[in-house]
Amino acid sequence: MATITELKCAVRDTLESRGVMGQLKARIRAEVFSALDEQREPRPPLPRENLLINELIRDYLEFNKYRHTASVLTAESGQPDVPLDRQFLANELNVTEDASSKSVPLLYGLMAHFVNSGGPGGKVFLRGGSLPAATPAGNTVPGLDA
Repeated sequence: MATITELKCAVRDTLESRGVMGQLKARIRAEVFSALDEQREPRPPLPRENLLINELIRDYLEFNKYRHTASVLTAESGQPDVPLDRQFLANELNVTEDASSKSVPLLYGLMAHFVNSGGPGGKVFLRGGSLPAATPAGNTVPGLDA
């Protein structure tokens, strides 16, 4: 007769081998963040650059079927529940797509661009953009606007 500990281990191993354990953990995290958010003060407006970055990440997560991770991102960041329209996002990023690039997340196309189009020495020169520098909390840092 199996002990309780052996049964727990067997169930855990089965859930892990089926890929369910990670989904359950992500779902629990999302629910915890959601419950905590309900008790907080209203969030400040999400800065434009954070909205765009979060949307690129959500697009990537959902493409790769990391839906629970995407739900945690949405809950924790204050990102709108409804994803931004892809064409709107591409326009905001000044990106033009061809038919093949539309089948993968925009983040893949941006990554390919930077990997394949380096400047002198194969490096891409980054300069301060027109977006204000942001802190992790989403607040702009005074004096660091480009």
